[in-house]
Amino acid sequence: MAVTTARPAAKPAPAAKGAAPAEEAAAPAPKKKSKLILIVVVLVVVLLLAGGGAAAWYFMSGSAGDKAAAPADKGKSAAKEKDHKPPVFVNLEPFTVNLAPEGADRYLQTTIVLQMSDDKAADALKVYMPVIRNRFLMLLSSKRPSELETVEGKQKLVGELVAAAQAAIPGSTPERGAAGALFSTFVIQ
Repeated sequence: MAVTTARPAAKPAPAAKGAAPAEEAAAPAPKKKSKLILIVVVLVVVLLLAGGGAAAWYFMSGSAGDKAAAPADKGKSAAKEKDHKPPVFVNLEPFTVNLAPEGADRYLQTTIVLQMSDDKAADALKVYMPVIRNRFLMLLSSKRPSELETVEGKQKLVGELVAAAQAAIPGSTPERGAAGALFSTFVIQ
């Protein structure tokens, strides 16, 4: 067996000054292509990040409809926020009433919280509390259990309670400011 040894390849002879410019231009071409690809990739990444940042800013800052509001509307909404006061809640003592007969004797035990428009309305409510409790007792005891078992029946009762509270407080609408009624307990037995 013959062993062959590899000889190092001979280096090309340096080119003469005016010879073969095409060969020299062919050698750096791969570097230019790789730089061009790198620049394109960096630009794409930058554009994607900018687009993602713009989308995040758009969705985090609110809807486009909010931004399209006129400056006059912004001034009005700021004035409304200053005038808008949080509601005042008044807890009433629990009510226990016999319901209207419907077969067996049944009763309702409930605790009602009235939502008033402001402190002045809450003070008026406290002054007329005996009248309001009487109206609520009469209203609750006139109900049948079947009327109060559904959500719609409870919602209708809320409207009737608010109307009864408003009717019990004499005066104009702002002073009668019962805005809503809420149940904190509601048990039919």
